[in-house]
Amino acid sequence: MPVVTTEARHHPLYVPLPSAPPTAAPPAPAPAPVPALRLAPERLRTAVVVGAGAVALLWGLQARASARLDALFATGAHLTGLLAGYGVLVLLLLMARVPAVEHGVGADRLARWHSRGGRYVLGLIAAHAALALCGYAVHTRTDLVTATGDLLSYGAIAAATAGTALFVAVGVTSARAVRRRVGHETWRAVHLSGLLAAALGFVHQLAGPDVAGSLVTVWLWSMAHATVGVLLVWYRIVVPVRAALRHELRVAEVRDEGPGVVSVLVQGRGVARLRAEPGQFFRWRFLRRGLWATALPFSLSAPVRDDTLRITVKAIGDHTRRIRRLRPGVRVLASGPFGALTAHRRTRRKVLLLAGGVGITPLRALFETLPGGPGDITLLYRASDAGGLVLREELEAIARERQAALHYLLGPSDGSFDPLAPRALRNLVPGLAAHDVYLCGPPAMMRAATASLLRAGVPASRVHKEDFDHA
Repeated sequence: MPVVTTEARHHPLYVPLPSAPPTAAPPAPAPAPVPALRLAPERLRTAVVVGAGAVALLWGLQARASARLDALFATGAHLTGLLAGYGVLVLLLLMARVPAVEHGVGADRLARWHSRGGRYVLGLIAAHAALALCGYAVHTRTDLVTATGDLLSYGAIAAATAGTALFVAVGVTSARAVRRRVGHETWRAVHLSGLLAAALGFVHQLAGPDVAGSLVTVWLWSMAHATVGVLLVWYRIVVPVRAALRHELRVAEVRDEGPGVVSVLVQGRGVARLRAEPGQFFRWRFLRRGLWATALPFSLSAPVRDDTLRITVKAIGDHTRRIRRLRPGVRVLASGPFGALTAHRRTRRKVLLLAGGVGITPLRALFETLPGGPGDITLLYRASDAGGLVLREELEAIARERQAALHYLLGPSDGSFDPLAPRALRNLVPGLAAHDVYLCGPPAMMRAATASLLRAGVPASRVHKEDFDHA
């Protein structure tokens, strides 16, 4: 299959690239990992809804019908409080990094659900506090200020108030406009305070009438919190530490790939037991000054071989610029693998891989490993110019070896011709609507490409992507 370049300013002329000398085929990757257990997004959503229904049923079984105003306020406060407590558990579970959930749903989707759910939980907490305050004021026949002072004298309510303040801080710093102005370490520290907020809320719930009124309810509520707590500790602390001790990962080589782009090869022992699949990513923590405090998400840019993991990184910030200065021997903590941008999403024989910039990294690994005969796999690589093409020689070697189609879509993003327009995509990829599409690149490019693919007739269910801004 031809390797061609599409220059935006010369479209529709496809200018063949100069023929490269024969290149040895890429070394054979390690045997494919055993497929991991995956929880489908639909099943997770169903489980969350069923859980909310069970909480509402618990409230209904304990509610007492009354037309008194204070009783109505109290009943509403109990329902919103129980749902808020359940919502906090769901938020924590979404971020517990449980492999079956991460691999089935995808880290970016989980992060979006977590963000959206956080807004609902804050709304429920606010409604619970307002209803409880009004109910108490009506019951005691006092004004709201006096009622507030009286309620804060109770230890469990004071704990809940402190937890609410922490949740509000988490919500404020997570707002997009604020997060852009807050350092990652500051945002992370505030976000971790949400764990303390959840613990304070649990203290309040155990003292409340809907939980404390029954030993069975206390036991069930406590077990639910204990289960989520164990999952958090196990998968976010124990598993990464155990993996670090077991695999002894260290930087083996840092290799220049182009202007501002390097590949980091990380070697260890028994790396195949990590069961990393092409298209997945790890959260990497390099134990050297300036890097150890932050775990950065980077995709594997090649299949696992010879106990070696490879990532390819573009310098776009302080942390990524420091990565190019790594030296062999630096210890590495790698948490993962994560992500659902893998072969298991494939539903069609024909596959289009659509990459932009350094987003080529997970798709390069899939380009090499996705099963398919000549013409089944097509890779479109969008960049502003030829200098922005990462891992170019490897891509062309894979295309020749597999007889796969490889097109470079070059030109400025604000040019007169859009190479990602529906018609342009259909011209490059015959039968586009019958393809599965894997998409990775800068957020703006992914939004534009997704819209074009949908207009070109590709069903949304067959556009597979992962946004690392949310991962």
